[in-house]
Parts: sequence; C-alpha cells; structure tokens
Amino acid sequence: MIRDITLGQYYPEYSRIHKLDPRLKIIVTLVYIVSLFLIEDFAGYAIALVSMGAVIALSKVPLRFMLRGLKPIILIIVFTFTLNMLMTKGTILWEWGFFRITKEGLYNAIFMAARLIFLIVGSSVLTLTTKPIKLTDGIESLLKPFRRFGLPAHELAMMMTIALRFIPTLLEETDKIMKAQQARGADFETGGLLRRAKALVPLLVPLFVGAFRIAQDLAMAMEARCYRGGEGRTKLNMLKFRRRDALAIGFTALYLSGIVAERILL
Repeated sequence: MIRDITLGQYYPEYSRIHKLDPRLKIIVTLVYIVSLFLIEDFAGYAIALVSMGAVIALSKVPLRFMLRGLKPIILIIVFTFTLNMLMTKGTILWEWGFFRITKEGLYNAIFMAARLIFLIVGSSVLTLTTKPIKLTDGIESLLKPFRRFGLPAHELAMMMTIALRFIPTLLEETDKIMKAQQARGADFETGGLLRRAKALVPLLVPLFVGAFRIAQDLAMAMEARCYRGGEGRTKLNMLKFRRRDALAIGFTALYLSGIVAERILL
C-alpha cells in the first residue's frame, strides 16, 4: 500500500500538460479544488469528471497509475461514505435496529466520497506532470509579490517542494525497513487494527534515523553547490507564458463557466 501513494511523485512524459507553465498548473489546480466545493448536484460532478478526464488523457499518465493513489485513502472514503449515509436524517429507505439509511444520507455520502476522490486525483495531476524544480520556480514566482511584506518567497517555496518531493523517498525508506524487519520475523499484516498499529511502532526509530540521514545528505549536497538562499540567484530557464498556456486558460474559463451556469440554471 505504501507504494500506491502517488502524491509527490513525478511521471516523466512528453505531453501538452507536462509542458504547461508550472504557475498556471498551480493556479488551475487551486481553481479546480475550489470549484469542487461549489458543486451541488450530479450534473456539476459530470462536468468536473469530463474535464479531469480530458486533462488526464492529454497528460498521457496512465489512468491506472493515477487511480492507484486512491488505495491508501480507501478506508477514509469508506468511513466518510458510511458516516454520511447513516447519520443524516431524512426519508428512510432502509432501517434495521438503530441503523437507518435515508435518501438524503445516501445523496450526501455519494457527494462526499466523490469530492474526496476528485480532490486526490486532481491534486495528483499537478505533481505527476511537474518536475520538482519547476514546481519550486512556480511557487516562488507566485509568492514573489509577498516579498515586500517580508515573506521569504524562495525559501518557503524550496521548503514546500522539498517536503513534497521527499514523500515518495520516505515511503520507499519505510518499505525497505518493513521488508528488512519482515525478513527477521516481524508481522505487519495479521491481527486486529490495534495489533497491526503496535507492530508499526518499531519502524519509527530507523525511519527517523533514515530521515535525518537523508536531510544531512541533502544539506551537504546544497552546500557543495554553494547554495546560499534566494538572494542574487539567477535562472537558466525563465518561466514564460506561451500559446499553449493561453489555451489552457481558455479551457479553465470554459470549465468554470460550465460550473457556474450549471449552479445558476439547475
């Protein structure tokens, strides 16, 4: 299950989505996330689904690989679905003892589960199609106007990107530690939830040691390259908006128009 987490990973491919300006992709992702909270019926989710499907197709990232990121949160989705279905009052569709399923509860459960799925997949598109260095440049450029208020844009962007980039690295380290301990007789898969949680406790010490080692190696590598922060730094490839970015803006505007029109008219 650890290998199924796709957040923070980059999928190398030569596609139109990969070549878009990282600043635009960050903004579009935020717009998409906000739009999900404006949707109030299934027609809106149909528009979101078609739009996201078109983006995934253009990105050339396999849908199976992208959906694999949902496996680690499947329990959260099921829990949210069940809680909304059983705890919402309304027209009763089925009842057994103190368990009851209402029409409104089922409606809310499907909505919340769909929203979680769209949030995860939509966010994954950003990291899967954007190199970490491009993501850093994009975040730094978007935060640059706040430098006049004392915000360290470059340092903040660097920290956010490093944290995001090292999610897969730490997960891979965790997987190695688990396999090493399983080879010595450790059992992480049998027993109840509490027992399996206790079995994961011995992973914490070697995981923290490995995390500090990775951080130290990264710090030494940055010092060896004379990294001294964002002051006076120049870039080999400057970010520029191109024609394909204008087309992406048009597509985003069309998507937002559809969401707003659907909410007003229906």
